[in-house]
Amino acid sequence: MSEQTIQLIVKRQKDQDSKSYEERFELPYRPNMNVISALMEIRRNPVNAKGEETTSVAWDASCLEEVCGACSMVINGKARQSCTALIDQLEQPIRLEPMDTFPVVRDLLIDRSQMFESLKRVKAWVPIDGTYDLGPGPRMPEAKRQWAYELSKCMTCGVCLQACPNVNDKSEFIGPAAISQVRLFNAHPTGAMHKAERLETLMDGEGGLASCGNSQNCVEACPKEIPLTTSIAAMNRATTLQSFKNFFGTDNTA
Repeated sequence: MSEQTIQLIVKRQKDQDSKSYEERFELPYRPNMNVISALMEIRRNPVNAKGEETTSVAWDASCLEEVCGACSMVINGKARQSCTALIDQLEQPIRLEPMDTFPVVRDLLIDRSQMFESLKRVKAWVPIDGTYDLGPGPRMPEAKRQWAYELSKCMTCGVCLQACPNVNDKSEFIGPAAISQVRLFNAHPTGAMHKAERLETLMDGEGGLASCGNSQNCVEACPKEIPLTTSIAAMNRATTLQSFKNFFGTDNTA
């Protein structure tokens, strides 16, 4: 890598209906830069490698601490967070592309609405009825709390959906993140009141568990190392038990 400049190739797109194109940028090098700081440099001085004035690159970011998941993009062929992608650790020229599993709004900015809609479908929250003081809730056993905490690290970054070959515009598959969240909230003492409803959603033929091809790309790609395939296996077992309960008409909340 040159000690003086940074070479970036950005896949750009003006809007959802426009064709994509590549634009090269050459930036002055500074130690300890990440991809976000390089994009901020382009925003400050939007001139491409040919010396032509251009528009600043659109991207999304918030926490800059790999917590919010907003800055996810494909960097040198791998989906990851741009806030923790250090320039010194990347091969140049650095190629930046949007995660194409999601609709592109502009340049590197994508619309992750499908992830949030999937979380709504599976009721990925702990329901609380009313605003009054309910007092302390039931406690979780420490062993369960520890593995539940690992599942709670999900930041809806979308990297697992980008890596999954079964998530595409021809499939309704909700993806591994939502499935893992079903496991998380079904394990919660209060969240379990919607346990059967969540499992019924996963049993839905349109986008449910049956659409998982078990490629296991998701668990390899997850930046938080969430055991997504373990969650998928656990939910496969849970939905099988739920189907028996439905067939025999037993109590679905048991």
